Amino acid sequence: MYLCGYMESLIKIYLRLLQETEAKTFRYLYPNIDWNEHCIGIIGARGVGKTTMLLQHIKHTFANKNEALFASLDNTWFANHSIFDLADEFYLNGGTHLFLDEIHHYPNWATEIKNIYDSFPKLKIVFTGSSLLQIYKSTADLSRRVVYEKLEGLSFREFLKFEKMGDFPVLSMKEIVENHQDIAFRITENLKIIPLFKKYLKNGYFLFYKEGLGKYEINLQEAVNNVIDIDIPAIENIEFESRHKLKRLLAILSTLVPYTPNITDLSVAIDSNRNNTVKYLFLLANAKLLNLVSYKNKTIGDLTKPDKVLLNNTNLSYLYGDNANIGSARETFFVNQLNAVANVILAPQGDFMVDNYTFEVSGKSKSFKQIKDIQNSFVVADDIEIGHGNKIPLWLFGMLY
Repeated sequence: MYLCGYMESLIKIYLRLLQETEAKTFRYLYPNIDWNEHCIGIIGARGVGKTTMLLQHIKHTFANKNEALFASLDNTWFANHSIFDLADEFYLNGGTHLFLDEIHHYPNWATEIKNIYDSFPKLKIVFTGSSLLQIYKSTADLSRRVVYEKLEGLSFREFLKFEKMGDFPVLSMKEIVENHQDIAFRITENLKIIPLFKKYLKNGYFLFYKEGLGKYEINLQEAVNNVIDIDIPAIENIEFESRHKLKRLLAILSTLVPYTPNITDLSVAIDSNRNNTVKYLFLLANAKLLNLVSYKNKTIGDLTKPDKVLLNNTNLSYLYGDNANIGSARETFFVNQLNAVANVILAPQGDFMVDNYTFEVSGKSKSFKQIKDIQNSFVVADDIEIGHGNKIPLWLFGMLY
């Protein structure tokens, strides 16, 4: 590729990142993407591996690395240049596949992607962005141009794979509820699963755990701060004071979840009004910092409070102290893993409903008393390797993706 002067710095960064990227272990989503699509948007929270996936794909796919170009939109290069200019120069010099990372950092990104899509029919485009970008699927007619893919954090199954403990198959909900004992026997035959599960709950959800556990808490705190200070303001017009309230709200909720929200009390605690407090809850949920769960047939809108608030994943539970509430962590894990593949709602009896199944999430000594008269009901128990009857190990629900 001809190193045009104003592109040279981007190309140097691209080639260095490519050289440093390991392309042996891929995330669950990678083989499910049709990389031949004209335009693909990969949406997910910070730290789940979107950038790594793009670089792995280039390294794995392109014999001629000059046919592809990776560029992060938070690079200062884009202060003086447009995405369209980059695409134009790249395409003129023989480029065929353009990979754009962190696209929500670029103003009017949707319009420019549309213009690139229409102006260069043979140029393939893949971009990544914040989970918040899902609300923009229809912007600038992108909904019929872009194939969106959602990347979640590491499942427990993937964590075992990255830890080289075993490459186990993805399980369906039906397989788990109908055959959990035999499956658990096979997985735990040569594996002490409970210590690994506890390790995952504390620091195994984000891909950057591979950088070392000593840096994990710092990286996680930085990721949370960047979501609130950079990602949310890039999508939502909020002032510095509101960003402080979002951080305060998250810190308060971390000590309360699982929590049936009292909006009045939360509003007082963060010095906000009711409407803004509810809005903040949904912003944090869209940013993948919270999970909001409600009962069936309830219409969730911007001014409707959720019936239950959970942190998005268990790693966040330990960010505000080492003594995470174990009951909260169990429910957080269950909802987090299930939300990746299904719609989780609150149950009138028990804790949660998924499809036609009712689940009570608890410790290993929990009885069936609360749900004994409910059809298709199960106790999901922590601290057991293998279940029996309608009691299923909690860790097994980490094998769904």
